[in-house]
Amino acid sequence: MSDVRHVLVLPDRDAAEEVIEAIGDHFGVDGEPQLVRDALAGEDDAEDAQWLVVVEDPEGRLSPVELDDFVADWDGWREES
Repeated sequence: MSDVRHVLVLPDRDAAEEVIEAIGDHFGVDGEPQLVRDALAGEDDAEDAQWLVVVEDPEGRLSPVELDDFVADWDGWREES
């Protein structure tokens, strides 16, 4: 089975950090999700950034629908690959 990577997009760093803390308990994720700041094109201000939580799912066992519902609690969404 090929490796799967889920990218969750959050509106701010606090929300992204909360998702990282909660996702392990909620989904039993192995390993630490990666936190990435994604500056919007042409913007240097931290207020104009999205935060990405990258979750590795090597066995492809996480449900995209469940991830969508989970991250929506923080006004986020799962990026379609």
